[in-house]
Amino acid sequence: MSRARIKDIAAELGLSPATVSRALSDSGLVAEPTRSRVREAAQRLNYRPNVSARNLRTQRSMAVLMVVRDIGNPFYLDIVKGVEAAAREAGYSVLMGNTENNAEREVEYFDMLRDGHADGMILITGKLPDAESLPEALHDLPVVVALEPIEESGLPHVMIDNIGAAREAVEHLIKLGHKRIAHIAGPIPEAMATLRREGYRRAMQGAGLELRADYEVIGDYQLPSGERHCRQLFSLSEPPTAIFVANDEMAFGAINELRRMSVSVPEEVSIVGFDDIFLSQAFYPPLTTVSQPRTAIGREAMRLLLEVMHGESHTGEIIMMPTTFQTRASTAPLRGASASARTGETVFGKRHA
Repeated sequence: MSRARIKDIAAELGLSPATVSRALSDSGLVAEPTRSRVREAAQRLNYRPNVSARNLRTQRSMAVLMVVRDIGNPFYLDIVKGVEAAAREAGYSVLMGNTENNAEREVEYFDMLRDGHADGMILITGKLPDAESLPEALHDLPVVVALEPIEESGLPHVMIDNIGAAREAVEHLIKLGHKRIAHIAGPIPEAMATLRREGYRRAMQGAGLELRADYEVIGDYQLPSGERHCRQLFSLSEPPTAIFVANDEMAFGAINELRRMSVSVPEEVSIVGFDDIFLSQAFYPPLTTVSQPRTAIGREAMRLLLEVMHGESHTGEIIMMPTTFQTRASTAPLRGASASARTGETVFGKRHA
């Protein structure tokens, strides 16, 4: 539903636009019955005040929106630090938006941007509102996508090579002698989850290993999902000896479930995660995982958004940030196999403009 304007409310009620404007600002010059009629009509017609129109002097709110799918996920903490540091240097404040995968909330944050409550948006949800809810052309909105790609959106992106990083993670397990390697994926068909699954498949195919349908399960990035799908994998007659998990939180869940089943990590099963959140080193055993430069990604996304807000064209531009593979104690050579693992850090990916 499109947003009504003051003149639309005026036409609906047979009032002058000036009277409607005064009523919406609770002016004492308008009687209470009329103010009530105007407020009811404004709500019915989906009217929202345009903050930037009220601020004729600057036409800016000096705030940006950072919109994520789950504000409780510790993965976002370092990204927020990077965004806020770059924003403060430029004189902007940062507003947080938490969609919780709710379609109505997703629309509300875009409405905030269009209504001038923020000058730009950094979007980390992996999706856009549907076309009917977001009728305006995207290229007219100052939006930068970070990390969770939105394919064919034409929006500028700051991201990592999910396929390459996932492939390297699985190749680590293969070099340790593992052949029965399962994958707990993110919420397919979302792009980031699909890309990481593709990296898993390419590593397996490159090593001539079987891609078993029962070794691929689809999670939702939440810890209970890792527990549930690990239990599913170990109900198979031939369970895996290693699991590549699409994010650290689900990897924690998988290790928790293996511990409940008295299956030892890494002596019996090796686990690799993705993200390297701060708990990954403190967890037991410390998690082997793909590390993303989250603070740098936040800074880069804010830098790019500032340029977009100042009129520079970055349509379709993709900036790739490097990942680092962290080998820790949750992976080990397969029992009875001769394998050597790389230790320390390896860097994958290259940043380009």
